[in-house]
Amino acid sequence: MSNCSVILAILQENRVETAAEVQNILTKYGCYIRVRLGLHDSGLDSCSNSGIILLQLCGDELPLHQFEQELLAVPSVKVKHMALDF
Repeated sequence: MSNCSVILAILQENRVETAAEVQNILTKYGCYIRVRLGLHDSGLDSCSNSGIILLQLCGDELPLHQFEQELLAVPSVKVKHMALDF
């Protein structure tokens, strides 16, 4: 896979209720995911219910629109992407 220029950000506003469904979608598109980074506030006595997942996506035939639409169909999930062209 030569084209790895897409960065996808997923905001989960309710991780507890959406984690399983989002994970299933990520697994479905797993062959396109080169890097995954999950971020959320956590501490010894608390853990935020919202979080961001950043993905670097690769593939010359990347089904980006379909991937985004499946994620957006999950309640409390927002998605943005950018293409890096250096």
